[in-house]
Amino acid sequence: MTTRIGFVGVGRMGANMARRLKEVGYPITAVCDVNAPAAEALAKELGCAAAKTFADVTAAADVIITVVTDDAAMKRIFATRGDSLLAGARGKVFVNCATVSPKAHVEIEKRARKVGAETLEGCMASSITQARAGTLYLMCGGQRSTFKKVKPILTKLSDEGRLMRYIGPAGKAAQVKALVNMVMNINTAGLAEGLALGDALGLDLKILMEVFSQTGANSRVLATDGGDMMNREHSCFFSAAHAAKDSGIALDLAKRQRLNLPLAAATFRQYSRMIREGLGELDKSGVAELTFRGRHKSRKR
Repeated sequence: MTTRIGFVGVGRMGANMARRLKEVGYPITAVCDVNAPAAEALAKELGCAAAKTFADVTAAADVIITVVTDDAAMKRIFATRGDSLLAGARGKVFVNCATVSPKAHVEIEKRARKVGAETLEGCMASSITQARAGTLYLMCGGQRSTFKKVKPILTKLSDEGRLMRYIGPAGKAAQVKALVNMVMNINTAGLAEGLALGDALGLDLKILMEVFSQTGANSRVLATDGGDMMNREHSCFFSAAHAAKDSGIALDLAKRQRLNLPLAAATFRQYSRMIREGLGELDKSGVAELTFRGRHKSRKR
């Protein structure tokens, strides 16, 4: 495999995606992160360069995968002046995997086209374990021709392509991802409330979760988060801060369509409250800390 791959953003997701692609034979040539020590450690592990600038990543790779935090970070790495991935980017392909707003993806595609580069949304609906195993669920958006170019790479990240879908032009995959996370967040907050009420009523939560799993109360988050909520184990796989951001993206889309989404709005308020209360870096399951009796004393006094 001769396609050289660079990474910008090598936190828990990006680093494990890089490890996976290295493992299946792709040359990882450069990594870059605002956390320079993390990038340097990964570069040593993978035997590649720890790039000092975004432009260095572009120069060292044919395909650059980005996993950054938000719209501001996306616009910064694709800046129109100064250090930027767009410097010397003619002929390069950027696969942008972070959950950012659809309009940010559309804007970045326009910037890339101006310099002769291509972009693709590679929105992920999975977590750290799946990144390392190459079993991410990927929703892709952009030019279909660009999707075909990088499909062999993305196939190795998505269970040989079984968990990958091409959604449509730029912005569409990001819309779908926002809705996925909006519904997931609603389900998570709803589960926390159900378990909190069960606990307050003195019910056996193990039995309650078993009943949930066999009835209309079942959901994927019951399996992933139910035990963590009961045991107060909130090691972070998907943070409350990210949950708030993603629900906010969905609510912005709803506002533009003049739709009222009261459940999404209530969930957004819960996760936003977690940030205010200093709980934003807990896993999304930590929303249970706001609902179970006696667990969290609010700062609002």
